[in-house]
Amino acid sequence: MKLAEALIKRADLKARISQTISRMKENAQVQEGDTPAEDVDELRIIYEAMMEQLEGLIISINKTNAETILGEYSIAEAIAKRDCLKAKIAAYRNVREAATSKGRRYSRTEIKNVSTIDIVDLQRIIDDYSKQYRELDTKIQQHNWITDLL
Repeated sequence: MKLAEALIKRADLKARISQTISRMKENAQVQEGDTPAEDVDELRIIYEAMMEQLEGLIISINKTNAETILGEYSIAEAIAKRDCLKAKIAAYRNVREAATSKGRRYSRTEIKNVSTIDIVDLQRIIDDYSKQYRELDTKIQQHNWITDLL
């Protein structure tokens, strides 16, 4: 199995686990005299089996990410770098929005707000980080489809 396939399987498994938890909660209590639509004990057995599968899959994915080299980094390191780039982009976009928001002035005598940062320079930084993010994400995605799961 390729790493990308394992990641898809993990996402699907997480969704099914979430649905099973919801089904257990929905059937955990019924009105006196009624019977639940599904047996919670049977759902619990299904849930436990899926959690066991998920644990094995996560261990394999993490091991593969840690031991597989992508350029100068392991995939795990590349993912960490990508996540930090994403956080930087979001933070700087929020700062840019705060600096460019126009306050409402009803007359010339009201206080005028001015930006304290160079918005053009900040946008260049955002664009640079965005480019780095896209390039790194593309490399990770490409590598996921050629890397065998350990």
